[in-house]
Amino acid sequence: MNAGPLAHRTRIAVQTLAAGGVIAYPTEAVWGLGCDPLNQQAVMHLLSLKQRPINKGLILVAASIEQFAPYLEGLDDDLLLRAKSRWPGPTTWLVPANGFAPDWIRGDFQSVALRVSAHPLVIELCNAFSGPIVSSSANRAGRPPCKWPWQIQRQWRGQLDWVVHGELGGASKPSEIRDLLTNKIMRHS
Repeated sequence: MNAGPLAHRTRIAVQTLAAGGVIAYPTEAVWGLGCDPLNQQAVMHLLSLKQRPINKGLILVAASIEQFAPYLEGLDDDLLLRAKSRWPGPTTWLVPANGFAPDWIRGDFQSVALRVSAHPLVIELCNAFSGPIVSSSANRAGRPPCKWPWQIQRQWRGQLDWVVHGELGGASKPSEIRDLLTNKIMRHS
């Protein structure tokens, strides 16, 4: 890792995630809120902050397909090729749950939402954390997603454990969501 501000902000973010904290960070199109997806208390805190019901499920983001290996175990080669064909990039796949993703991530679904990011800061963050993190837009229910750092400060006013400063990617809309089994588009980008 480089010495300097990027290394510092990433190091603090990873320590915060490991301690069960909730962070804000820039993604391809909007600011996201993240936490350790395997820490139920952290996920419940994130959902409480967002005023988002648990039954809606959450998206996980990773730096590489390898970081999703436990979530992808049991998929046939054709489905893996389909996922790889759009990763890294702005596609979130709804992958059949194989028992690894906890219900606080899946919500009421028998799938888990996964995306391999192409955003350099998200890649650095997930690599430093050694795995995927939750990626949910940084807004409360019914409010528009944050696109500027000042919106994070105004909307969250000290309620987050860390803000990873950086630039948004070039996307104008959040990621497309597709069902991996059917390839059906569930949300357009």
